[in-house]
Amino acid sequence: MRKPNYDKFPFVQVPDSANACVQGWDGIIVRLHEAIAKRNAKKTVLVVECYTGVDEAALMTKLGRLSPSLFLHARNAMLPPEKIDALVEPFLGGNDPVFGFLSGLTLPQFFDAEKTEQLRQQIESITEGLVIVLGCGASLITEADILVYADLARWEAQLRFRRNEISNLGVENRTLTASLQYKRAFFIDWRVCDRWKKPLIARWDFVLDTNDPSTPRLADGETVGQGLRHAVTRPFRVVPFFDPAPWGGQWMKEFCDLDRSKQNFGWCFDCVPEENSLLLGFGEMRLEIPSLDLVFDQPRALLGEAVHARFGDEFPIRFDFLDTIGGGHLSFQVHPLTEYIQQHFGMHYTQDESYYMLDAAEGATVYLGIKDGVEPSAMIRDLELAQSGAAPFPAEKYSNQFPAKKHDHFLIPAGTVHCSGAESMVLEISATPYIFTFKMWDWGRLGLDGKPRPIHLKHGAANIQWCCTTEWTEKNLVNRFEPLGEGDGWREERTGLHQREFIETRRHWFTKTVPHDTQGGVNVLNLVEGEEALVESPTGAFEPFLVHYAETFIVPAAVVTYTIRPHGPSEGKECATMKAFVRT
Repeated sequence: MRKPNYDKFPFVQVPDSANACVQGWDGIIVRLHEAIAKRNAKKTVLVVECYTGVDEAALMTKLGRLSPSLFLHARNAMLPPEKIDALVEPFLGGNDPVFGFLSGLTLPQFFDAEKTEQLRQQIESITEGLVIVLGCGASLITEADILVYADLARWEAQLRFRRNEISNLGVENRTLTASLQYKRAFFIDWRVCDRWKKPLIARWDFVLDTNDPSTPRLADGETVGQGLRHAVTRPFRVVPFFDPAPWGGQWMKEFCDLDRSKQNFGWCFDCVPEENSLLLGFGEMRLEIPSLDLVFDQPRALLGEAVHARFGDEFPIRFDFLDTIGGGHLSFQVHPLTEYIQQHFGMHYTQDESYYMLDAAEGATVYLGIKDGVEPSAMIRDLELAQSGAAPFPAEKYSNQFPAKKHDHFLIPAGTVHCSGAESMVLEISATPYIFTFKMWDWGRLGLDGKPRPIHLKHGAANIQWCCTTEWTEKNLVNRFEPLGEGDGWREERTGLHQREFIETRRHWFTKTVPHDTQGGVNVLNLVEGEEALVESPTGAFEPFLVHYAETFIVPAAVVTYTIRPHGPSEGKECATMKAFVRT
């Protein structure tokens, strides 16, 4: 049996930072006491700003050990829940269970001006001692003498939604279904809190990692900033997370060393910075923060000037895994055209994507494009009949079904109907908008919650590109491999993507050292063949970086030149990487 070597907890080691982080509430209280005493002031205002989803009540209990003269909760200055519900309602998409419209709301709009002023007057009335103001929007209430930012990874927030542990911003709705809480967070809460967070990053005195209540960690804000600046000087990985799916398979259990007792794992978010965490290493300690903090703080060094100019502080490339080996078909689906996603959901770019076959078992197929001679009205009618439960949708009648084998690459520009079939291990390379998938047929099965998964046939039908028929699909979207160059022990191929997609993908096969250059833009790579490879700087600008089979890693634009070569058990054997970058 193969011994898994996939690293599930990669981290960026921050130089000269061994004492910058403490773990546990005893150490945290001591560190904060020291910071307060160091000011040598009659009065200190400690502001604990919280990302949405942080357990604020638990923090108030723990920080009460600091014996403040006044302890205020920012939540008390917010609008009443019914007014917040009315404020966000236009962005929730009515009764749609999945989609809303990206909100442009800002955090001050969630607060009552009169209540906020009352809290400020209470703070001013205290002439000596410690004042603590805690909660989402705490730094809106008052200026901080010491600013602590209590952060939370979005993946952990999603798990808390599933466990009915937290509510959405400013309301008490923890009994709402997790999917509806997630929708509200995606379209509103996270956008609001990210806008508030960005300018605060440079002012953090401390960062509080609240992801694991049993092991909270507090790190010096200046050293966290040092870690963010260090991360963009070298290759790094974000922390992957895995999730089951109705169609999930068994491949990742073996190759990523996951819990064998689980029924399946369908998803791995291996590089989705909007969702993943970044681990910073301070000596033996690990501080978990959202990887978006890096995108917000170091966008130009990470993304490059041209990419940053086009996308702002958003990471536009996504790598994830879809495991159907031993599982079932994905839903038959389509992604929105650019103009459609802009008009209906407020996104400025769409989810173009591709399926790279990291592995495939016998019988693997990919549904892609429309068959020649299909009558659109007939296909829509059969999709409607399937949705009503009258008859299963005959996908093979309407969509091309291509055999799939390891290292095939299928390109999927927006508007192209598609579906990965069973027995496939897909490395999905795509743009980042994430949730904008219109399911049109889900093979008559139920979701993991025992309920039918939402179908969006009307949205789907409005975006199908009926011109993507068999001949066009074969010519433009299936294994568009083009040799580009070669050197001593390596060769390079272009594998896509389609001209309508802004991502370019390159595959390198190599038995020796391959030279790479970021060309001023961020690179995202995956080791798709070989046990291990070593990423190195020709000038010694960063320490050698080891990657293992199937691991995705990011090379910031600021790195510029780097090399990759086989390492350890892969020496003398042929390896391969898939690299993606934004065309400029």
